[in-house]
Amino acid sequence: MIRTLDDLRALYAAPGERALRKQLPHLDVHGRRFVELSPFCVIASAGAADRLLDASPRGGPAGFVKVADPQTLWVPDSGGNNRLDTFENLLADPRIALLFMIPGVEETLRVNGIARLRDEPDFVDAFAQERQRPRLVVEVQVKEAYLHCPKAFMRSELWQVQSWPPRSVLPSLNQMIHDQTHATDAPEPVADMVARYRDQIAQERQPTP
Repeated sequence: MIRTLDDLRALYAAPGERALRKQLPHLDVHGRRFVELSPFCVIASAGAADRLLDASPRGGPAGFVKVADPQTLWVPDSGGNNRLDTFENLLADPRIALLFMIPGVEETLRVNGIARLRDEPDFVDAFAQERQRPRLVVEVQVKEAYLHCPKAFMRSELWQVQSWPPRSVLPSLNQMIHDQTHATDAPEPVADMVARYRDQIAQERQPTP
């Protein structure tokens, strides 16, 4: 079992100079463009000391996360299950990490920073011309930003359609949750769930009057 940093480092070569130097304390022109083209990111948060870590997907039209300046990102709220795991975590521990992805692009952008939950008009109104005004915006003060190599996507062939399994390898989401919760009522039909989600997303994408 690996117990010390020396034990760990004994298994691996030292990182190359390029791997260390690519980390920036801000978003440069390439990082900014990556965020502007990304329709999807994963947010990691920590929370109080006795809570497990959390990783949560976020999505929207490309550029749904705004680059306010090279040191600042704005991530709008979207409708979800109201567990608020990410937001509760950030209130307790403002450290945040984001992994941005672009379909078909095998590189990713990693951003680490400090978050604040903002509900002031200057923040929520910034999105009102393109979508429903969010309840709050996660303001991320960028501390580290760097591009990640494509090997994970190359190994997984994530963007290669021919490698995708058919959706039928798993039951529907509703059926799985129905089984997990030992519910007695019939699970919601997939078509009904998809229609409900599409209606919700369509409403979110309506600009605020």
